[in-house]
Amino acid sequence: MEERKETTATTKKKQCFWTWALASVIFRLVLIHFSRNLNLASRPEISTPLTSLRRLAEGYWLKQSSVSPYAGSMYHGSPLLLSILGPLTVRRGEGQHNHLICSDFMTAMLIRATGQILQMTYNQSLKSLGIVRLLERSEILSSGDIAGLVYLWNPLTIVTCVGSSTSPIENLFIVLSLYGACRRLVPLAALGWVIATHLSLYPAVLVVPLILMLGYGPDSPPRKLFLQKTSIKVGKDPSIGIHDQQKEMASQPMLPIIFSWPLVIHFILWASLWSFYVLLLCGISVNQYGGLGEMFKSSNTYGFILTVPDLSPNIGVLWYFFAEVFDFFRNFFLMVFHLNILFMILPLAIFLNHRPCFLAFVYIAISSLLKSYPSVGDSALYLGLLGLFVKELADIQFSFFLFCGYVGTSLLSPVMHNLWIWRGTGNANFYFATAMVYACLQDNFGGGECECNA
Repeated sequence: MEERKETTATTKKKQCFWTWALASVIFRLVLIHFSRNLNLASRPEISTPLTSLRRLAEGYWLKQSSVSPYAGSMYHGSPLLLSILGPLTVRRGEGQHNHLICSDFMTAMLIRATGQILQMTYNQSLKSLGIVRLLERSEILSSGDIAGLVYLWNPLTIVTCVGSSTSPIENLFIVLSLYGACRRLVPLAALGWVIATHLSLYPAVLVVPLILMLGYGPDSPPRKLFLQKTSIKVGKDPSIGIHDQQKEMASQPMLPIIFSWPLVIHFILWASLWSFYVLLLCGISVNQYGGLGEMFKSSNTYGFILTVPDLSPNIGVLWYFFAEVFDFFRNFFLMVFHLNILFMILPLAIFLNHRPCFLAFVYIAISSLLKSYPSVGDSALYLGLLGLFVKELADIQFSFFLFCGYVGTSLLSPVMHNLWIWRGTGNANFYFATAMVYACLQDNFGGGECECNA
C-alpha cells in the first residue's frame, strides 16, 4: 500500500510539472501573437547591443550584401549566430520566436535534471551524516521541478523570449555546461562552456566550479548540517557544553574526498578541441571578410565587450559611469571594473569549494551585475537556478524586502526611461537611480545566499 501511495504521489507530481511547463509555452505563444503591440524588442532592459535580434538582422543583411557584418556599428556578436539565426530574421512573423521558446524549454529541462542529480547527492550525503530526519520532510515538488518552473514562469524570462533577445541561447549553453559537469559528461560540459564563453565571454569564469564539480562531484550539504548533527547529540545530553561540542565536532572523522584529476584533464582536452572547432567554423563564416582577424578587432566582438564603446542606457551601471568619467581615466576604470570580477574568483572558490554548483550560481549572479551590457535575461538565469537551493531559502534575511525591490525596480525602470527619453520631463539620473537600486538588490541577494549556503 505504501509503495502504491508513493507511486501515485510521484505520478501526480510529474503531471503537475508537465502541465505547468506546457502552460508556460502556450502563454509565450499568446504573448508573441501580440508582440508588435507590446514592443518589447526596443526596451533597453531586454535587448542590448550584444543580444538584440534586430542588430543581428542588420549584420545578416550586410553579410548577404557581400559586406563584412562588422562593417557598421550595429552587430557585435558571434558569426555562428549569423549563420544559424540570420535566415530566421528574413521571414518576419514566421517562426521567428520558435528557437527562443525551444531554448527556454530546453534550459528548464536541463535545470530540472540538474536539480534531480543534486537532490540524489544531497540525500546520500545526509544518510552518510546520519541526519535521516531531514529526508522525511514531505515536498509538493522536488527542487529541480521548482527550479524549472521558476525559470519558465519568471516574468523576466518571458519578456526576454517575447522581446527577441538572444539571451535564452546563452543561458541554454551555460546550463548545459552545469548539467554536463554534474553528470560528469566531460564532452558535454566542455561544449557548453566553450559555446557560452564564445557568445558572451563572461561565462569563462565558470571554469573554476566546473573543474570542482568534475573533480569532487556535485554539491555536498552546507556546513551547518554538520553542526546540526552534533547539536542533536548535545540536545540528548544537556551536560555537554559549547566547548565540548566544538571539540567533538573537530574530532569527528570526515568523509574521504578524492579529486578526480583524469576527468579534469579530459575536460581541458575537450575544451581545447571544441574551441578549435568553434574558431574554425567562425573563420569559415567570415573568411571572405578578413578571416578571424575581422572578428577579433578591438571594436567588433570581445573588444566591444571589454572597452564598452556603446554607452546606450541599460540596467547596468557602467554606461552612466563612463559617460561621466574623463577620457584620461577611462582605461584605468575599465581595468578596475573588469578585474573586480577576477578578484572575487579565488576567495569565493575557497569559501564555497564544497558546493561547486552553488559557486557557479554565485559567479553567474556576479557576472550579471558587473558585465558591460547586462539585461534581464541574465537575472532570469540565476533566479531560475536559485530554485535548486530552495531548502536554504528560509534562511535568507530580508527576503520580502528583496522580493519587493525586484518587483519595484522592474515596474519603475520602464516608467523612468519613458520620462527621460520620450516625455522629456526627467533626466538620466531618473533611469540610473533604478539601475543603482537594482545593482544593490543583486549584491545583497548574492551575499545573503552565500551566508545561507556556507
